[in-house]
Amino acid sequence: MSSEQRFGFRFVPSYRLPALLFGVTPRTTALVLTDDDLRVRFGPWRLVTPRSNIASVEESGDFQWLKTAGPAHLSLVDHGITFATNGDGAVCVRFVEPVRAMDPTGHLTHPGMTVTVEDPSALMAALS
Repeated sequence: MSSEQRFGFRFVPSYRLPALLFGVTPRTTALVLTDDDLRVRFGPWRLVTPRSNIASVEESGDFQWLKTAGPAHLSLVDHGITFATNGDGAVCVRFVEPVRAMDPTGHLTHPGMTVTVEDPSALMAALS
């Protein structure tokens, strides 16, 4: 039987309204880990990849509000995707093979993602 761990996103007040404009709310966001997969829902955006595709994880944070509030954000530097609901504590996940999330056609893929879950330390432990 497969186990499942669910991680909610930590919303801070300054991120709530910009997120809401894009359908990103506590009810439409979650990161779910199973024995086999990592799945993220962030409003209308989805990311799904096998756990075997995770190359590394590290803590990150201290984000600029303008670069992270609201919808999913694409890094113009490395094409990583950011799902942020605060600018503080986050987890950056690097993938072996880039994944789809922002572009459903698959033309744009992401070598990594950053998520601002409620308990970054617990996510780091679960992914290690």
